[in-house]
Amino acid sequence: MANTITVVGLGAGDLGQIPYGVYKLLKETDHVFLRTKEHPVVEELKKEGLEFQSFDHLYEQEEQFENVYEEIVHHLWRESEYRDLIYAVPGHPLVAEHTVQLLLEGEKDRDTSIELRGGQSFLDAMFQALRIDPIEGFQLLDGTVLTAEQPNIQQHVIIAQIYDSMIASDVKLSLMERYPDDQPVHIVTAAGSEGESIVSVPLFEMDRHVEVNNLTAVYVEPVRDSTLLSREFSQLRNVIRTLRGPNGCPWDKKQTHESLRKYLLEEAYEVIEAIDNMDDEHLTEELGDVLLQVMLHAQIGEDNGYFSIDDVVKSLTDKMVRRHPHVFGDESLDTAEEVKQTWDEIKKAEKAEDPQQNVESILDGLDLFPALIRAQKLQEKAAKVGFDWDDIEPILQKINEELAEFEEAAKSANQNDMEDELGDCLFALVNLSRYYGIDPELALSRTNRKFYNRFRYIEEELKKNDVSFEHASLEEMDFFWEQAKKMSKKKDSH
Repeated sequence: MANTITVVGLGAGDLGQIPYGVYKLLKETDHVFLRTKEHPVVEELKKEGLEFQSFDHLYEQEEQFENVYEEIVHHLWRESEYRDLIYAVPGHPLVAEHTVQLLLEGEKDRDTSIELRGGQSFLDAMFQALRIDPIEGFQLLDGTVLTAEQPNIQQHVIIAQIYDSMIASDVKLSLMERYPDDQPVHIVTAAGSEGESIVSVPLFEMDRHVEVNNLTAVYVEPVRDSTLLSREFSQLRNVIRTLRGPNGCPWDKKQTHESLRKYLLEEAYEVIEAIDNMDDEHLTEELGDVLLQVMLHAQIGEDNGYFSIDDVVKSLTDKMVRRHPHVFGDESLDTAEEVKQTWDEIKKAEKAEDPQQNVESILDGLDLFPALIRAQKLQEKAAKVGFDWDDIEPILQKINEELAEFEEAAKSANQNDMEDELGDCLFALVNLSRYYGIDPELALSRTNRKFYNRFRYIEEELKKNDVSFEHASLEEMDFFWEQAKKMSKKKDSH
């Protein structure tokens, strides 16, 4: 006959919280194991003659809590091969007890059965001590594995498993990524017992001047101030939904995917400008404007019943995992070139499986790009199948050849021929930029910016000298141009 591990809860505080059936079971059983003896009830039970073995020594031997839990469970399985036994845990067996979850997961692979008996959860005592109603929205999180993304800052948040000051410090740092530094937090120890204490401090002082132990949990109040919620993605989503809603903005409500196209392109160029200017503050703003375009398109999709921002995020997440097998899978890639090649191979395979993307030519799918970017991408795609030069000489020869042909077309003053030949010159120059790994769009953008800044200098100098463009000679303007050029080179050298 299979043996049984009976898991019981010791409640959150004093002996009076233990159900009579559990109390009786503990008193009548010889083989009792405690996850920890550091619990108010244990001292009272010892006075009544309870004999037990605890696993406290494992916490000193192992560096990771996960290793402690696995070792406890391994020991319990081994003991259960010979006899029935009791495994007692603080609180309730199914609340914040990872060892119990490991036992339940392993039960299907063993003859030993797991039986769960009652015990008052520490949550009941926490709700009473803090006088909060969890129906308003509540989260219970594990302090040993807490990440900044987990808390829902608009709900009541209780963080358990804060055994020592090191965990408290890690929890504080994670919370400070989401909450204001002075957010009130309440450190609750031994809730529901005679030794219950609640210490309220600003978040930044959470790990100072306050002792923590295995009976400590931290409560963080919900954030109600709308100005403090502006960093939350859910708040952004709500703002966009409101703008597109019945009582929203007339301009936002009338937008379509088609009407927004030009704005996405404009915002992308402004991001590039901020990057080129190394202006982090401006970059933050411009990235937000790009995100606004994404959010508007997603909300239009949701309004029309086709897709939502959740589908956008899922599509991107799945793609990133799928195209990075060296990070999320077993593949090993050591260089950026190998990563790029693998990315392209996976992308090609995906398109082959998708009939909507299964195009006839390797050069298809680039029609919507601006001409300079499209030229670059056309050449890159052709190069992947070997249609490319391996050295610089034929590229330079081609540029000279195209320039000569443009000169011939210019002599004839035929506008169509001149356009054709100038396009060939630009296309050849894109080839040159690719050979040296230079993005032609960014290169031209830098030149545009240089021209703008130098011409602005000419304007300012003429204004200082009270000279209008109508009365300025080309020699004067060229003089100021050369000054601006020298100043920008001197600035770049620093």
